[in-house]
Amino acid sequence: MIQTLGRLASKVAKLIRGKHKTNFTPHVDCGDNVVVINASKINLSGNKWNDKTYIRHTGFPGGQRSLTATELYGKDPSRVVEKAVKGMLPKNKLGNAIFKNLFVYAGNEHKQEAQNPKSINLNEIK
Repeated sequence: MIQTLGRLASKVAKLIRGKHKTNFTPHVDCGDNVVVINASKINLSGNKWNDKTYIRHTGFPGGQRSLTATELYGKDPSRVVEKAVKGMLPKNKLGNAIFKNLFVYAGNEHKQEAQNPKSINLNEIK
């Protein structure tokens, strides 16, 4: 089933942060490593494909650059999912450390086969 980006990102952020566990502590990285596959099959609701903009800055004067969701998706579909999840994590050192537990791939193939990942149906998570 094709997930919308907001629902997918919020459930992934919950898993990475560890909020689904009984021993959740806000100042500790107690979450799981998450592998997201088929990121190229996500969907955005409404007119977000054309209206949503991702802004970055090169660091030089006048260096503000922006991309629409369609342009960013065309370059790399996994970056759209990564940016959505990163925006839902804390904006500090802990958030940066937690973000390293996320692996996003556009297709079915991924490099984490040796870790024996378990498949999770996101429709069953609240």
